[in-house]
Amino acid sequence: MNFAILAAYSTLKICQFVKRLLLAAAASAVLQPVAAQAQQSSWTLASSYPKELFHGVNLRQFAQNVNDRTKGGLVIEVHTDGIAASPSEIVGKVRSGDLAAGEVLLSSMASDTRIAGADAIPFIVHSYDDALRLWNAQRPILQETLDKQGLVILYAVPWPAQGLFTTRPVRSVADLRGSKMRTYNPSTVRLAQLMGATPVDVPTQAIGSAFKDQRLDTMFTSPATGVDSKLWEGPAKYFYNARGWYPKNIVIANKAKWAALPESTRQTVMTAAGEAQKRGWMASEAASTVSLAELTSKGIKVDTPEPELRNELRRIGEKFSVEYLRETGAEGNRMLIPYFANESTTTPK
Repeated sequence: MNFAILAAYSTLKICQFVKRLLLAAAASAVLQPVAAQAQQSSWTLASSYPKELFHGVNLRQFAQNVNDRTKGGLVIEVHTDGIAASPSEIVGKVRSGDLAAGEVLLSSMASDTRIAGADAIPFIVHSYDDALRLWNAQRPILQETLDKQGLVILYAVPWPAQGLFTTRPVRSVADLRGSKMRTYNPSTVRLAQLMGATPVDVPTQAIGSAFKDQRLDTMFTSPATGVDSKLWEGPAKYFYNARGWYPKNIVIANKAKWAALPESTRQTVMTAAGEAQKRGWMASEAASTVSLAELTSKGIKVDTPEPELRNELRRIGEKFSVEYLRETGAEGNRMLIPYFANESTTTPK
C-alpha cells in the first residue's frame, strides 16, 4: 500500500487495516499440532485497552489460537476496555489469582519491579529492531523478578515510537523551556524537568481537550495517540518523529494457574504467545506508518528533529541511563551492558 493511499485512511480505517494485517498473519502461520486435553481450564484475561486497538485484536487472536489448538482444554476469555479490571488493578489481581492473566503497560509495573522501568528510558532505542534487542535483553531478567511475584511472561508488543507534538516549531531543547508538557509517569515528569518544561498530568482520553484549553502545548507520545486524540482539531500543528522510546504492553499470567496446566498445554500457549508477539510487532509498525500518514493528511507537519535537537535528546537519554543504572544496580547492568554492546547502527532519520 503506498503512502498516498495510507494518507486517506480515517482513524476507523487504521483499526480495520491493522486488524486485517493481524488476521492475515495469523491465517498464514504454520499450523501447530492440536494438544488434546483430558483436563479443561478456563482463564479470564483482562486488558484496559479497546478491543479494536491492534493490541486488543492481537490479544483476541492469541486467545482464539489457544482455544482452538487445545480443543477447549484451555479456554481464554479476553475482557478488553477495562471491563474486568482497571489498569491499576490488573497486575495485583493476576498476582492474587483473581485473574488468570492480564495485559498492562510494562513501565506501569516499575514502582515495584524496577527492571520494568527500562521501557521508559528515552532516546536509547531508535528503531523496532533496537526495541526488540532491548526486550530480548530485558525479558530473562524481568522474568526472574516476576517469578518471585507469582507471575509468568507470555509476550510483549510495543506501541509505535514516541515522538514530539508541539504547537510551535522546535529546533532545540531551549525552544521547549517554559512549555506545558503532558506527563503520565515518573519518567516523563523527569523528562519535562530536564527540558525546563512544566509537567502537566493529563490522562490519554483528555489529551485533545487539554490542548484546546491551552493546558498543554507540547507532548511526547505515539503518532497513533495523536490520531486517536484528533490533535489537528486543536493548536498542535507539529509532530517531530524523534523515535524517543517504544513502550511495550506485556501479557502476564498467574504462576500457580500456569503451573496447574498440563505441560502440553503450556507448550501450546507459549507457541501461540510467540506468534502473537511477532504479529503484534508487525501490527505496531503498520499502525505507526498509517498514523503518520493520517497526521499528514489532516495538516499536521510531520518532520524529523533538527541535528541540534537530536544531539540534545541523545544526551538526555545518556543521563537517564546513568540514573537508571544507579537505581537498579546489578539488574540494570545485566540488561543494558549487553544491549549497548550490540548497539545497532540504526539512528533516527
